[in-house]
Amino acid sequence: MPHATAVTIAEKLRLPAARPLPSAAALLRRAQRLVRTHAFRLAGLYFAVFVLSVLGVLFFVYWTSADFVERQTETTLDAEISGLAEQYAQRGLSGLVQIVAARSAGDRGDGMLYLVATAEGRPLAGNITGWPVGASASAGSLSFQIEVPGKRGEESHPARAKLFVIPDGYRLLVGRDIVEEVNRTAERVIAGNLSDRVPRLGTADEFDQLAANLNSMLDQIERLMAGMREVTDNVAHDLKTPLARLRARLELALLAPGNTAAQIEAIRAAIGEADRMLATFNALLSIAEAEAGAGSEAAERLDLGELAAAVAELYEPVAEEKGFAMRLNCAPGVLIRGDRHLLPQALANLLDNALKYGASPAGGSEITVAVLREGGRAVLEVGDRGPGIPERDREAVFDRFVRLEPSRSTPGNGLGLSLVRAVAHRHHATVALADNRPGLRVRLEFPEWTAAAE
Repeated sequence: MPHATAVTIAEKLRLPAARPLPSAAALLRRAQRLVRTHAFRLAGLYFAVFVLSVLGVLFFVYWTSADFVERQTETTLDAEISGLAEQYAQRGLSGLVQIVAARSAGDRGDGMLYLVATAEGRPLAGNITGWPVGASASAGSLSFQIEVPGKRGEESHPARAKLFVIPDGYRLLVGRDIVEEVNRTAERVIAGNLSDRVPRLGTADEFDQLAANLNSMLDQIERLMAGMREVTDNVAHDLKTPLARLRARLELALLAPGNTAAQIEAIRAAIGEADRMLATFNALLSIAEAEAGAGSEAAERLDLGELAAAVAELYEPVAEEKGFAMRLNCAPGVLIRGDRHLLPQALANLLDNALKYGASPAGGSEITVAVLREGGRAVLEVGDRGPGIPERDREAVFDRFVRLEPSRSTPGNGLGLSLVRAVAHRHHATVALADNRPGLRVRLEFPEWTAAAE
């Protein structure tokens, strides 16, 4: 008997056998299923569009910069050659040599190159030590390399020049050190260093203005890239949990082959998760369309009060069910030009947020929707009596996937106010958050439609 007891205890203490690791074939099948999913294809499509857009922008920046530099260089050289030719006609060779010597003085910060040389190429004046190697001696445009001092010693820069032949075989060469920094900066940006910028000389000429414009463009590209990275990170974060729940519920359905009710419930829950993920993607697409101005031909004259009343009427039963009182105050005849589909979606997002976060802790919760006319502007306001949003966070909540709730347990994807801002910009409107004392008030101001505006 003691022996039997010992065996029983040993059996109870025996650990369960470890689950075998999935085989390579099983892992391959899982990877194939993942590739065939709608979410994976959408993510791949977004990535491809993003890469193509960045490459297109960088190519456009490089091409327009090179073309601008070439045209400006030719114009500058033609003007300089004409001016010096007039000076030669008035003052002769000695006067030309004096003028070129004066213009050549300094550190060549403006990039201009001058040389007056004999027929044999011996320099008489200028900031070039000798006739450029391989440069033609006949009048016209020419290109050559010039050695200039740099941070790492002598550097070879490409230069463009115009040659003017003076009687008795003397030559006047006027050139310019091409802005090689633009090419180098473009190469570094293409390599991924978006923080690099084109150096400016402070000369306030057209090259310095070009550098300033390119730097502003690079600033905008860097901001867009940072925004794309943030959106990608947030999409990955917000979709990871529902995808895990979706997979778990489908596995539960497979593990209960004889329980039809459990299978149906698991599949229904999985469909709900898929619908929420699709809603996230649809919201992102709506924001992208609104920001891009897609469907601008759909703009028409709308009565803002009638539109607000129609959307509020749809939400009134939900509000009553959740204990909210819906207050509507719409002035008649407040007209705007807008999209009949985007504007109701933006207002619906505001009402959704008010129903989620606008409950008053003291009771007596209400949501107000107002349409009025102020100073030639059409105003739409949505207010609630909830805790509101701190002033320091009122700008950040318009960014995509931003949610002030740390636990992120409330249903939502953090895209509601992002869509509202995109729709507002699409309609040349402003959107602002304010204290409703207590609660939050969202105010959109549209340009009011008038017959004279048609």
